[in-house]
This record gives sequence, C-alpha cells and structure tokens, in this order.
Amino acid sequence: MYVPPAFREDDRQILHEVMRGARLSNLVTATAEGLIATPLPLFLVEAEGEQGVLYGHVARANPQWTMPPIGEALAIFMGADAYVTPSWYASKIEHGKVVPTWNYSAVHAYGPIEFFDDAARLLDVVTRLTELHEKPRAAPWAVSDAPEPFIKAQLRGIVGLRLPITRLEGKRKLSQNRAAADRAGVAKGLAQSERPVERVVATQIPVES
Repeated sequence: MYVPPAFREDDRQILHEVMRGARLSNLVTATAEGLIATPLPLFLVEAEGEQGVLYGHVARANPQWTMPPIGEALAIFMGADAYVTPSWYASKIEHGKVVPTWNYSAVHAYGPIEFFDDAARLLDVVTRLTELHEKPRAAPWAVSDAPEPFIKAQLRGIVGLRLPITRLEGKRKLSQNRAAADRAGVAKGLAQSERPVERVVATQIPVES
C-alpha cells in the first residue's frame, strides 16, 4: 500500500481499532492461477502471536482455500471514508488552487494463512464470531439456539482460516497535509453530512483547538 509519511499510522492499538471497526474485510491470496479475493468477516485475537491472529471461515465451495497460496495472504480492512470537496477549503477563497480528494482509513494485515476443517475448531470460530456481532443486540442469538444436528451439518459446509499477522500497514488519510483552516473546513463540512459514515470521518480530522 502506498503510504505517504503524513498519512502513515504505526500505532498498533489504533490499527487494531480500525480492524475491529471494519467488520467486513477482504482476504486476498496469490496463487498459481492468479489473485483470488473473498469478502468476509474476520475477528482479531490480539493476545495471540506477536501482532495478533485473525480467524474466520469461508464456504467449502469457495476454491480459495483449495488453491495453495504463493507467499503471505493479505487481509484488507477499511475504516470510515468520505469524499472531500474543495469548497470546504479556506484556501479555495485565497488562491483557488485546490482539487477534490478522499479521506479514509485502511489497514493491511499480512501473514501465512492456514485453512482447517476440524469440527471443534470450526465451532469455536463460528461461536466467537457470532458472539462478537450478536453481543450489542438486546436479545442476542447464540449458536446453541439452533439444533445441534443442524449446526453440525452447517459446519460441514465451511472451512476455517487462521492468519497469524506478521506485518501491519496502516494509512489514515484525514487531511493532515492541509493547513489548519482547511482541516477545520473539512471537519465542519463532513459534520453536516446526511451520511453517518461521513460524520464519523469528521470526528477523526485533526483540528487544532
């Protein structure tokens, strides 16, 4: 990933926050037949390994798990993003030398990937992933709510994955390269957006008080 110095993010805690907040990621592997990618939810176990370990699962019918990867796998996580109009820049009035851009956060996690179909491990992954996303609900659904024979049959249709992270690349492009007045204009403009995700980006703009 191309990361200019102004947008580089190395704080592991912040990178993990972006990864957890992304909810859906893209898993990419290089194979002898070319690149293959699958969008899927992954969960991060921070305490495992030096930089954390990712877990998830793919459909058994998905050929990605059957194709030996060349080198490391890549999991791509995207945070909140927003279009930035030049109209928000104070410098537009001063000299007009401004153009549109896009603000966003992204994390690339690399590591050797392992696919597995052990029933006990699969049940653990499915249970933890379900609990992660059901927890905020008023009446969380649990894997154990479904009949055990049904769950066992469902597990036969998936393959688990484990990706120990060996390298993290982080980019947070949040108008850091603009003057303070321009950043304030971007934050104000995004804060007034009708799109909730753009209002989230507004809170991330580094504005001087």
